[in-house]
Amino acid sequence: MKRYFAMLVAALMVFSFAAVAEEAQYSIGICQLVQHDALDSATQGFMDILTEKLGDKVSFNVQNASGDSATCITIANAFIAEEVDLILANSTQALQAVYAATGDIPILGTSITDYAAALDMDEWTGVTGVNVSGASDLAPLIDQAELLRQMFPTKRNVGLLYCSAEANSEYQATIMKGLLTAMGYICTDFTFTDTNDVFSVAHAACAGSDVIFVPTDNTVASCREVIRNAVETENTPIIGGDEGICTGCGVATLAVDYYELGRVSGEMAYEVLVNGADVSAMPIRFSQTFAKQYNPEMCALLGIEVPEGFEAIH
Repeated sequence: MKRYFAMLVAALMVFSFAAVAEEAQYSIGICQLVQHDALDSATQGFMDILTEKLGDKVSFNVQNASGDSATCITIANAFIAEEVDLILANSTQALQAVYAATGDIPILGTSITDYAAALDMDEWTGVTGVNVSGASDLAPLIDQAELLRQMFPTKRNVGLLYCSAEANSEYQATIMKGLLTAMGYICTDFTFTDTNDVFSVAHAACAGSDVIFVPTDNTVASCREVIRNAVETENTPIIGGDEGICTGCGVATLAVDYYELGRVSGEMAYEVLVNGADVSAMPIRFSQTFAKQYNPEMCALLGIEVPEGFEAIH
């Protein structure tokens, strides 16, 4: 009888644990710096993969900072007050704000170019050692430089147009300058600190350059029409750091699929939330697929002949 009773208790405990696991709910806060195609796609990919895996057991609170870093901090503090289980930081500035706000809640990044630069870490091993991990949108910069040379082998003056307040942009521009200089190009930085300066700096860059490289830069992405005006006025082509920038004002890019990148971050979130993975020990993950793409409209407008091996952006 005692054995039967013990078995019954054990069975009830198993059932109870199973019921708790079945009813488990996960709340995720999403802080996205600004609305544009690349970041929107990453957020959607992140939510889609988790919804596929968890159904109605996961809920999302999606907040957009409209390009304001201070608003990212407000959003992060609201997530902390809500006691969310995990935060997705979509963009470098969002990551910096969220990490500054909490050292306890697991944070995953997406659309982050360089985590070491974003978190101001000198000794980089690919693992943060803090409550942060995620996926990087960094396309191989050597391949970006080769793409520029393939498109414009006879050009010599390259302008590097970016927001100096974005650590990821400054990192890419520095690396690209070294690569392009080694290829024989003369490189000049054209930087701005916020959207107020984009018009004047973009026109100066287009007037003073044969071709321009723009890294994955959120401020640029939000001002594509302004930059396009400068491109058309000066007839100066732009190689963009991502498809969204290229679609708005560029002629070609080595593109990352941001929807798939968001799904990579979502897979990592599942490992943290469901499998108990330690976010501080999770290596940063990278996209494995890149494509040479061109903007047919801008190439036709600027009279640029596209080499073989490029896909049209539709």
